[in-house]
Amino acid sequence: MAIELKANNREDFKRSSLTKLRHEGNIPAVVYGYKVENTPVYVDSIEFIKTIRESGRNGIISLDINGKKQNVILNDYQEDYLKDQIIHIDFLAVNMAAEIDADVRIELTGESRGVKDGGVLQQSLHEVSVTAKPNDIPDSIKVDISTLEVGDTITIGDVKKSYSVEINSEDETTIASVLAPRQEEEISSGEEQEAGQPENEEGRETKASNESESKE
Repeated sequence: MAIELKANNREDFKRSSLTKLRHEGNIPAVVYGYKVENTPVYVDSIEFIKTIRESGRNGIISLDINGKKQNVILNDYQEDYLKDQIIHIDFLAVNMAAEIDADVRIELTGESRGVKDGGVLQQSLHEVSVTAKPNDIPDSIKVDISTLEVGDTITIGDVKKSYSVEINSEDETTIASVLAPRQEEEISSGEEQEAGQPENEEGRETKASNESESKE
């Protein structure tokens, strides 16, 4: 069941109006997609965060725009990292019976055996595109790495069979690997060393003496 989020139409597009909306605790947004013309709206920032936490990144939201409801997903958003706040949202209206493409984060689970033995875990892929009906899109692709030994790699092909959605990446695409630890040899005997002397020191002294005498 879709989670409801209230939205209001936005008619004033001046920068000052957008700033005022944000200062009042709202987020400017736009709705577009299935049977919807581009519609500027705004939503309450606190309610939006609550909705996403409950529905998940790719969950279905019943967006109530002044009493008219439309099934949407969060397609994109812009964030001001300095202020730690979302400043704009793109909602995509969806046909619940048709497949769409969506980006899904990859979540590694478990603790690798290789890591326990001193190996280094390297995650090469953090997000992947999938194709599915809106209600079938997972919030994340979970990848169990607990059996990975040092030198092992897990790929898209290894996890495809665990999901009914179509994952739009080649089977050979690496998700994560466990690398051997770098070994750095540190030589520190702790013993005080005597100052070294150059080889053929005696010969050098003789040569230097001869050169000195010849100059005189």
